[in-house]
Amino acid sequence: MRRHRTVAAVLLSVGALLTGALTTTSAQAAEKPAFWTAERMRSATPLDLEVAPGALKTLKQVARSSTPTTISPTSVAPTAFPQPGGPWTGGGAVVKTSGRVFFTFQGRTASCSGNAVTSQNQSTVITAGHCVKYQGAWHTNWVFVPAYDNGSAPYGQWAATKTLTTPQWEASEDINYDVGAAVVAPLNGQKLTSVTGAQGIQFNGGYNKPMYAFGFPAASPYDGSKLIHCAGNSSKDFLFSQDHSLACNMTGGSSGGPWFTGFSEATGTGLQVSVNSFGYTFLPNRMFGPYFGNDAKALYDRAQVS
Repeated sequence: MRRHRTVAAVLLSVGALLTGALTTTSAQAAEKPAFWTAERMRSATPLDLEVAPGALKTLKQVARSSTPTTISPTSVAPTAFPQPGGPWTGGGAVVKTSGRVFFTFQGRTASCSGNAVTSQNQSTVITAGHCVKYQGAWHTNWVFVPAYDNGSAPYGQWAATKTLTTPQWEASEDINYDVGAAVVAPLNGQKLTSVTGAQGIQFNGGYNKPMYAFGFPAASPYDGSKLIHCAGNSSKDFLFSQDHSLACNMTGGSSGGPWFTGFSEATGTGLQVSVNSFGYTFLPNRMFGPYFGNDAKALYDRAQVS
């Protein structure tokens, strides 16, 4: 996702899908995994977005296949935290709850990241809004691959039966509401979180706190094969959005990956409070993620009962 937003000029906003969600039948969903071969997953281009001055209302999609401008920290992270952009080697629950998201966008295969959260239907994935709908169209062939490992899907490919976003993202791709959700079909008679486990989720939790961000960046210097993380003290965007801000050098493809507060390195668990969303072209090495407020909660509530 960030710089993962590309030098391209714009930011995407909250995935707005509370009003018009893409819905498929379980039978259609069951057919999708066959589409996503190991080679097709490896070759999917990251959906990247970035914001430039004076272009906050203009959205531009960037699926990078060339060397991206990567995000690096613009401030020094506390020594208690690892350097931004390092491979996650700590194990724990996050390895199975987080994964890559694959879909078809404008005739090409593309990728983002996502995370399985606790939900009534045990089948809810949280991601970025632009990872479910962008430029007026819902993505197709949408699957979630938890614990993705260089072309393999150790816990299966989970096809979406419904994708949703916030009304603000759906209506105008408002950067402050770049949140999306997907409800996935059962696989081999089991529901998603009974296989992967789930992370808690929190709304209206405030700003300025230690955060851990995870994702599968696929643009250089990363290749989408590994789970990458950044950690440090977050702040509130002082420029144009109401988003969280974190020093991070993840690149395109990490969009939709989870941000956690209260994260335990020992257990790999925390409360999800945001997702990787965008980066400013004029402010490299910093990631931004939407604040999970009442609109994000409404999206989550709608998804978990679908």
